[in-house]
Formats: sequence, C-alpha cells, structure tokens
Amino acid sequence: MKNNINTQPMPGFMELLPQQQMVFNNMIKTIREVYELYGFRPIETPLLERSEVLLAKGSGETDKQIYRFKKGDADISLRFDLTVPLARYVANNQNDLVFPFKIGNIGKVYRGEKPQAGRFREFYQCDFDVIGREELPISYDAEIVAMIYQMFTKLGLNNLKIKINNRKVLNGFFRSLSISNSQDILRIIDKIEKIGKGKVEEELKGIGVSKDTVEKILNFLNIKEDVVKKLKNLDIEDEEFKKGVEELEYVQNQVEIFEIPKEAFEIDLTIARGLDYYTGTVYETILNNYPNFGSVCSGGRYDNLTSFYTSNNYPGVGCSIGLTRLFDCLLKNNLLDIKTETDTQLLVIGMDGYENNATKLGTDLRKENINTEVMNSLKNGLKYANRLKIPIVVIIGEQEAKSNSFTVKDMNSGQQSTLKYDALLKYLRAN
Repeated sequence: MKNNINTQPMPGFMELLPQQQMVFNNMIKTIREVYELYGFRPIETPLLERSEVLLAKGSGETDKQIYRFKKGDADISLRFDLTVPLARYVANNQNDLVFPFKIGNIGKVYRGEKPQAGRFREFYQCDFDVIGREELPISYDAEIVAMIYQMFTKLGLNNLKIKINNRKVLNGFFRSLSISNSQDILRIIDKIEKIGKGKVEEELKGIGVSKDTVEKILNFLNIKEDVVKKLKNLDIEDEEFKKGVEELEYVQNQVEIFEIPKEAFEIDLTIARGLDYYTGTVYETILNNYPNFGSVCSGGRYDNLTSFYTSNNYPGVGCSIGLTRLFDCLLKNNLLDIKTETDTQLLVIGMDGYENNATKLGTDLRKENINTEVMNSLKNGLKYANRLKIPIVVIIGEQEAKSNSFTVKDMNSGQQSTLKYDALLKYLRAN
C-alpha cells in the first residue's frame, strides 16, 4: 500500500526544473558580475539569528512575519531580510573591515506571510550595500542608482524606471503640517501604487488626519517634473526638509554623470518605503512594460541601523532585488529564454568493452574545461543526449580504439566524422 504523502512543496516555496534553475543561476551570475564591476565584495550571514538581533528595530508587520522558535534556551529566528543581519555583521567585525565597506550579498530569507501570486515564504534576495564609518558620502546613493540600471540592463530588462525619494523630505513636510504620527502615514503612502489615492485618502482619514491635511498631503505627493525646484518653492523652513531636498538634488545631478538615461530615472514623492529604519534616500524600481510586477528593486539609506548593536556609527545605503519573485513573474509571463536543458557540451559513449577508454577521454576533456558526461550504452546514450539536447556525442568502440581516433556525431545535423584527439579538441572549441 502506497503512502499518501503530498510531495508538493509547501505553499510559498519555489522549486524549479533543471532548465529553469540554470536560467535562475545565470541571473545570479550576472548580478554577481555587476557587484564585482563596482567593487562590491561578497559576504554570507547565517540563516538563523538570535531573535533579539532581528527584532531590535523592526515594525509590527515585521515582527508578525518572522519565523521564530526556541531550541533549548535559545530564542532563534530565520532572517527576514539581509539588511538587519548585515548590520549585526558589521558591528561584530568592525575592527577587521575596510570602510567604506561595499557588500554584494545573495541569499535566502524567510517571511511568514500568506502565500499568493508574487509572494513567497522562502526567497532569494540580492542585496548591495555600502557602509561607512561615522559618515557616508551621499555620492553612494547615486552609485546605487547606477548599479540598479546596470544590473537590469545586463539581465535584458532595459525598459525600467528607477524612482527615488528622500525620507527627510517626507518627515520635514509632515512636521510642517504638525503631524506627529508620521510613521503610520509613511506606511499608508507606501501602498499608494497598490491601493490608489482614493483608498490612501480613506486610510489617512481613518487614523485621524483631517480632511484639509489629507488634501495637502495628496497635493504634495502629486508634484511632478522639476520636483526639486517645486519643493524649494514651497518655502518650508524645516531643516530636515531642506536637507532632504538638497540630497535629492545632489543625487539627481550625480545620476546624470553616471550616464543613466533620463527616461530611466525620476524623483517620485510617493515612494516612502514602509520599514522604519530608512532615514534618507529611498528607491523603488519598476519595469515599464510590466507595471503589475510592482517594485523589482527597492531599498534606501539607513543611517542608524547599527546603533542597536554597537555604540559606533555606521551609516549605510543599499538596495535589494527579490530575485525569486522577479524570476517567478518573468517565468509566468513567458519572458525567459529557457531552451538549454544542460550545460554539458558533449557526451562520450563507450561501447561494450571500451568503458575505460570513454572514462579516460572524459577525464582528459574535463582537464581542458570542456563539460563532459560519460555513458556506456549507445542506445541509451543517444536517447539521453537527445532528451537533454547535448549537442555533440563522441563514440569509442573497437575501430576507434585501434585507430586511436573518435567518432564524433553532431546531434543537431546528424553528421558524423572521425577525428584524432587534437582535431577533436579543435572541433569542440570551435563548437
């Protein structure tokens, strides 16, 4: 009697077929190459952290999403992002790091939220952050924009819009309206793309914001084009507001020097980012052809995050790609070129009695960095090569062993030829 065990992965956890996984891995490889291009160095933090580390500066929503459990006396949680563990990592290794510390970190994170389209409980994040000691020049905020653009264009997602704002601008504006519960308002504003202005207006009124103030907030968020100039013309005297406008203007000017196309970048005052730890520049990125994907890369500046783990000040700025979610969106919209079944370049088939010859050839070819598999059945081998679309098959039998040569079959054209080893190498490198 068979066990009635459900072999499907749990909801919110993605499994891929090998050919899909290869495309996913190539996306990670491309992202790592951009990290290296800009001098970002790799680190890896543990999946499990002490709960006190992850909860030191979260929010109500964050606390609800953390997978938390006890093992003996230890209170343990699965990391919900890579930023908070990074802050702990910097505090722990501060005497051994070179600052500014530029990090490219790729790893799985876990969030206990209801699984739905585009929402996963386990997913890969690709983070890139810069951490300074005591201070971090605002120029790095612009470099993050350049990296976002470089990353997505190299992934073949060229038609994008990188949107930025500054939390200092929002905080200063709210203060000018004598608003005290700015964090609640920021979280509501952050949902404007999803729920629309009408719903935002309802929610703002629902937390006690007056009709007149709601109107001022919505008018402010609606400022478009020449945003910096219009913000300056508001004559708001709040010092934090003015500092935020100054930073926005600087980043905008630097982005031009990075040669980011104007159509790929804009200041958008509706970008708020709901997490509490952002203190300055904030980012969101959308694909213009697929706005339903939502933000595909987001983040911001977090000047005070490490304060919970060390008395020293380590301001940072960074962004994150939810790669699992992005891949899932691209896959479901048939936007990925999934053709290759394997990275194997050729299959060596050893006929009966010549298995050792096949193994030896496979060993020699791998020394030449040629991806090689070996099988010892002609019928099964050819079927295997066809199924996996392995382009070349090399056959070794009695005749080949006697003549110290190899029968080479092009699986696409069906053509066969007999080659000596040096000629075989030349052929493989040309193909």
